[in-house]
Amino acid sequence: MRRLTFLVREAVSSLRRNLLVVTAAVVSVFISLALVFGALVLSELVRENTARWQEGDHIIVFLNDVPDQTELSLQEEVQGWSEVASITYCDKACAYQEFKEMFADQPSLLNVDPSVLPASLRIKLHNIDTYKDVTYRLIGNPAIRRVVTASEQFDQLSAVTKALNWLALGLAIVLGVASIVLIANTIRMAIYARRDEISVMRLVGASNWFIRVPFLLEGMVQGLTGAFLAVVAVWIGQSYVTNHISPTFLIRLTVDRGFLVSWSLAILVFGALAGVVGSATGVRRFLKV
Repeated sequence: MRRLTFLVREAVSSLRRNLLVVTAAVVSVFISLALVFGALVLSELVRENTARWQEGDHIIVFLNDVPDQTELSLQEEVQGWSEVASITYCDKACAYQEFKEMFADQPSLLNVDPSVLPASLRIKLHNIDTYKDVTYRLIGNPAIRRVVTASEQFDQLSAVTKALNWLALGLAIVLGVASIVLIANTIRMAIYARRDEISVMRLVGASNWFIRVPFLLEGMVQGLTGAFLAVVAVWIGQSYVTNHISPTFLIRLTVDRGFLVSWSLAILVFGALAGVVGSATGVRRFLKV
């Protein structure tokens, strides 16, 4: 117990003596992990907004004038496909009602025989990326007159979503590694400043681990402090955005609280581990073990 108390006291003492260097390391870790957490939040916002934009009918299948049994069989077949989340049927009366709503400002077009308007199936997919596969399977069916999709918009949405997700992942990896390197360099500077003291400790028989532990504790404190500040900054930023964006804004800018809590804990753990790893790297080089 006394040895542990001594090691902790040494770590605290070193932090005080190297306050300027420690502050620089904490700020660097804070900036890095704040950007990492921010990138993760951005990725989650993209995912949530993409899910919202995906709501609605993704494919509209206009039908030929075929027997009701044929329409029912087609509907049951499509509903059984794994890509399809739901399917609804719009008969000629439904089509005429939609036609009147679409051209309500053009009365001259409303004098149309409802029987000439085709019935349709409205398909909603689990994932819009599968729209091409579903479309290809529908084309060529004799009961189908035409298949309509917002193909260009789907492709653009998928491309933007993937690009932003990869960007967030890349930032998280690069900045995470940068945090470890920053802490390692800081610990090297602290070890160099105390090289005479370390030499004396080794001469009196102190083990390498006895020398190493205070530096590991220093690194953990630095990483944890920087991570804590990053978490606080992201929470404050998220709260500010939530409270200052109009509720009528089309894009959702709030993420689930459970997501923030879980990733906050992950960032704190990562910060502590990054500090330990960075310290271990610095100590290994200077103690040559």
